[in-house]
Amino acid sequence: MFLGEFQHSIDDKGRIIIPAKFREALGTDFIVTRGLDSCLFVYPRHEWAQLEQKIKSLPSMAANARAFSRLLFSGASECEWDKQGRVNVPNHLRDYAKLDKECTVIGVSSRVEIWDKATWEEYSRQSADSFNEIAEKLVDFDFNF
Repeated sequence: MFLGEFQHSIDDKGRIIIPAKFREALGTDFIVTRGLDSCLFVYPRHEWAQLEQKIKSLPSMAANARAFSRLLFSGASECEWDKQGRVNVPNHLRDYAKLDKECTVIGVSSRVEIWDKATWEEYSRQSADSFNEIAEKLVDFDFNF
């Protein structure tokens, strides 16, 4: 399980250090793709395979399903660590997430997310302001904590 929030920098070549405990759980090779809310999703291979199966089960006649599948898979990149424990984020993904220098790396249960630091701070602030509201809406999904 991926947990926590970490601050890191991305260098001019697009390399970012991922926390050691995340690297171990991600394995030697993993998938980086477009995420939601202008971040990147990073999946271990086994989680990616499960997600792939779920997406394959979507109705191909539904325009939204096709669009989601196309955007997710066309943006995906197989990645591995360099000797310093960094991942080289492809240009198209850096552009998508607006990654420039300062980044926030967060653990979200089954995946890691990479955010531009300012974008994460704004998203986090807005979400924190409505945390109670969000929790109340999750009751509709039979979710209690």
